Amino acid sequence: MKKLVFGLALALCLGLSAHNLMAAEADEVKSGPEVGSQPAPFVVEDVTGPAKGETLCYRCRYSGRPTIAIFARDMDANVQDLVKQIDSTVAKNSDQKLSAFVVMLSDSPADCKGELEKVAAANKIEETPLTVFKDSKGPKPYKVSKDAKVSVMMWNAEGVKVNHAFSANPTKEQISTIVADTKKILE
Repeated sequence: MKKLVFGLALALCLGLSAHNLMAAEADEVKSGPEVGSQPAPFVVEDVTGPAKGETLCYRCRYSGRPTIAIFARDMDANVQDLVKQIDSTVAKNSDQKLSAFVVMLSDSPADCKGELEKVAAANKIEETPLTVFKDSKGPKPYKVSKDAKVSVMMWNAEGVKVNHAFSANPTKEQISTIVADTKKILE
């Protein structure tokens, strides 16, 4: 019975349901802070970054630096591709202090840690910490929609400049748009 419960929790965390395996266009949904607002601080547990094993506020650590925050409910191939491309963009823009972090939203965050470590290793994600939040709702001030599979917010010292949220994991075209939008926080 315990194996069954663990397996179901892991499948939920990793998004292995039949619905997630089907290719679907990801519709944009409203989720997260409004463009122009200041992002609030919140605490995550770092799974793969420089503060691995620690609970901290990456929003606070990065302060006014140009920052990309990706809130995800699973790490399917498209989400991994998004994170990999963002990680590469962060590396290419280190002179401008571009930073990023991923927040896994799950009601079983402990069950996600091993998979996040595997994802980081398999995709050579080195500049973007993969973290877990304490639940699937996300930080209260962020108002992450329960209908959003992935929410991507970008901000700098002036506030939130970009906010994309999708009802399904983003398509390759949507990932290209997100990556291109990083220029908006580097201006």
